[in-house]
Amino acid sequence: MHEIVFYIAMIWLVILFCLCVLMIVRAKSGLVRVLSLDTLTLVLVALLIVYSVTTGTAYYLDAAVVLSLISFISVIAAARYHAERRLF
Repeated sequence: MHEIVFYIAMIWLVILFCLCVLMIVRAKSGLVRVLSLDTLTLVLVALLIVYSVTTGTAYYLDAAVVLSLISFISVIAAARYHAERRLF
């Protein structure tokens, strides 16, 4: 039963990953692309976490934490640039 849930979760996350890539390609606005890229990193973090739990290795959890921190900082910078037209 545990393997079935893993495969369903992985298939669902891969589908979401493909939809996010499609959204990035088709977006007309730069802000929509940034938000789609943030969603893409969220899905990638979820993929890393699910894979890490199933394999029992903690290295992927470290990568997921670093990726989420970089994503958070980049979205803050993009939102500030969009609001004030300057980074810092």
